[in-house]
Amino acid sequence: MPFRLLVPFGLLCALLPLHHGAPGPDGTAPDPAHYRARVKAMFYHAYDSYLENAFPYDELRPLTCDGHDTWGSFSLTLIDALDTLLILGNVSEFQRVVEVLQDNVDFDIDVNASVFETNIRVVGGLLSAHLLSKRAGVEVEAGWPCSGPLLRMAEEAARKLLPAFQTPTGMPYGTVNLLHGVNPGETPVTCTAGIGTFIVEFATLSSLTGDPVFEDVARVALMRLWESRSDIGLVGNHIDVLTGKWVAQDAGIGAGVDSYFEYLVKGAILLQDKKLMAMFLEYNKAIRNYTRFDDWYLWVQMYKGTVSMPVFQSLEAYWPGLQTLIGDIDNAMRTFLNYYTVWKQFGGLPEFYNIPQGYTVEKREGYPLRPELIESAMYLYRATGDPTLLELGRDAVESIEKISKVECGFATIKDLRDHKLDNRMESFFLAETVKYLYLLFDPTNFIHNNGSTFDAVITPYGECILGAGGYIFNTEAHPIDPAALHCCRRLKEEQWEVEDLMREFYSPKRNRSRFQKKTMSSGPWEPPTGPGTLSSPENYDRAREKKPTKQKISLLSCPSQPFTSKLALLGQVFLDSS
Repeated sequence: MPFRLLVPFGLLCALLPLHHGAPGPDGTAPDPAHYRARVKAMFYHAYDSYLENAFPYDELRPLTCDGHDTWGSFSLTLIDALDTLLILGNVSEFQRVVEVLQDNVDFDIDVNASVFETNIRVVGGLLSAHLLSKRAGVEVEAGWPCSGPLLRMAEEAARKLLPAFQTPTGMPYGTVNLLHGVNPGETPVTCTAGIGTFIVEFATLSSLTGDPVFEDVARVALMRLWESRSDIGLVGNHIDVLTGKWVAQDAGIGAGVDSYFEYLVKGAILLQDKKLMAMFLEYNKAIRNYTRFDDWYLWVQMYKGTVSMPVFQSLEAYWPGLQTLIGDIDNAMRTFLNYYTVWKQFGGLPEFYNIPQGYTVEKREGYPLRPELIESAMYLYRATGDPTLLELGRDAVESIEKISKVECGFATIKDLRDHKLDNRMESFFLAETVKYLYLLFDPTNFIHNNGSTFDAVITPYGECILGAGGYIFNTEAHPIDPAALHCCRRLKEEQWEVEDLMREFYSPKRNRSRFQKKTMSSGPWEPPTGPGTLSSPENYDRAREKKPTKQKISLLSCPSQPFTSKLALLGQVFLDSS
């Protein structure tokens, strides 16, 4: 029986009463207000340390109290932390940071940047901040949310990524130079997550700007991964984007694959797209059949289904949250409890954990303060109110403060066996880990809105309802309001109508120049050509068949288990370099 999705906006599922009786170490229940205050203090200790010691670099080095650039020289931690500021209620700092980013961030730089990381952290962070600006008291433009400085910044950053999609397959390179495009010697090998993690940000960007190029390239990349799956329904973790041949054939739910599955579900909800959800459900069957063993998920050979690595990776801890999102609560809880036993064993999740041996894997003993298990606890608690999930929140606060806190922020744990530290505080600590912890203990936060309050906004395209809840979080935990995609739809529909009329007069071959015309003034990007690319007529038609004007899809409904809020949160980041 297929699981049913939650409705992403409008009437949301009925609220569950939250249970606050999770026992503490001494048998007493943790006080949510106490832990909210603790988490808020954690955030400001890290955030203030970044501002004082690391800005304008990307990230803080907490052991040496200085900063360094990591993913591209964007003041990344500031972008990643922006929506967390609002969730914590700091309106004035949100407003100040918006001005700082407008004045200081420049994407026209000679820097080789990760396409994946730039999308989820920078494009996603700017889009989220743009959509939250009015709530934060920022004076917005007359055309908002269809225009605004943060939206223009997000579009500029995304356009810098488009040359990466100029491949024979339509699947993107992993790295692009922001000034010159893809370097001639760039490796064509990209991880699966680095190909399939664009639809949330790019579809949002296309909807708000009226330019379909972003959603189109994201859809083509998703479709090519789907077409590349093995006969038993699995995908590997690295593929050659020029030839479409798999380079690494280990199949699983963790590093290198994770957010591809996540974005099929989220893209389905965001766009009310049954085809994307059907794709995920097919993958889910294969994952259960070949990789699941006693509520653990192993790595297997993608063509044979034989076990290749009997390990649990910390990045896989998002999976119970994804299961919760599709209504598979029982399986989600069982898997979560397995992962929680690992946390209690070490005070964190090691990057790799050997399941048969019950211990860490050599050179993978670290814990960089990842959010995935906390993320899953967040989802499951909103779904069930089970006090065990509050215990994880309490344990996370206590262990991170005890092990990781230093004078200048919070340091990555290099080795969970002896609690040695490493000189790095990744930006996702403020974007995701702290955010999930805070919302776990804050049931009345606006993120958990059940639709009882909303904001009516007049746009050049008509009235629009925003802020009614049901936020969809990208994999870096940046919230996107699904209703915002409809605020600017008229612009998008009118543009598509004009393009459809033009297609009646021009041949498919001549029509390929439309992307060149559209992007000529904003950058050097040219479309890929050849079989399987966006420019081929069959893929162009397939990518465009999701147009809102022609799509007749009934609203997807709530699962049988009631949720306290429609979507709560979901987020993780792929950083494994193996």
